[in-house]
Amino acid sequence: MNGSEGEGGASVFDLPKIDCHAHVTDPDRFPYGAGIAYHPRGQEIGTADQLVHLMDAFNIRHTLLVQPNSGYGPDNACLLDAIARHPGRFSGMAIVAPDAGAAELQALREQGVIGVAFNPTLYGNDHYRDCRPLIARLADLGMMLNLQVVGDQFRQYLPWIREIPVTVLIDHTGCPRPSLGRDQPGFAELLTSADTGRVWVKLSGYAKFSAGRFPFADCHPSIEALVGAFSIDRCLWASDWPYLRAPDRQDVGLLLKLLERLFPAPADRARVLWHSPAALLGLTSSGEGHPI
Repeated sequence: MNGSEGEGGASVFDLPKIDCHAHVTDPDRFPYGAGIAYHPRGQEIGTADQLVHLMDAFNIRHTLLVQPNSGYGPDNACLLDAIARHPGRFSGMAIVAPDAGAAELQALREQGVIGVAFNPTLYGNDHYRDCRPLIARLADLGMMLNLQVVGDQFRQYLPWIREIPVTVLIDHTGCPRPSLGRDQPGFAELLTSADTGRVWVKLSGYAKFSAGRFPFADCHPSIEALVGAFSIDRCLWASDWPYLRAPDRQDVGLLLKLLERLFPAPADRARVLWHSPAALLGLTSSGEGHPI
């Protein structure tokens, strides 16, 4: 089956998929760092082997692993091991120091890392105030910036994004406050960044910013605003598995059914689940290949 096969009336569960945001945690093989504030436990532990079983069950051909601040922080060993042990199934976003050089980035790239994750929601914008050179190095190497922001934090990064030809992935729908609408500080600037043609948005993480529970109805206008600004072709689906620090139990199946509700046209679902991320990551119709 290739990426376009069976789109006409296929169930959301049958369509081939690329998951653009998940984590691996495996404390038995890769102990958590002593200086890391939060250590995932119980159902938050998700090994690469467990994730591959989940991917096979839901026809997820490839997953973009984002290095978690929880448990590991800048120790990317667990992520790199997952990529190495499951060829073609994973690519990665690593965490590096703000002054990481080109040689370190290139070494990560050669191990299947396609970019670097910034998380101002945890560290604050001040942590990244001197990161313009790092973003420029990412652009020079053809790597991406994975950015998780909240509130008006995106404003700090917009000038850099406009100046530097780097591809940017925005985590979790931009984490807006649904009650404040599309014109709220930060989210409004995110919408304007669509005109760069280099910013992509992950439709995910609703439990992080919704005032309610599934189906997160208050988030739907924000999703509509993003699709209107960026088009379906630069919107991506992501599970956020295994749901670190989630306020309620989350489920991949329910999130896929929500996508079906948000995008009732099968062709649109296929674009979000497959065609858009495959184009971004440079993957073949089987989900294999070397991203970027």
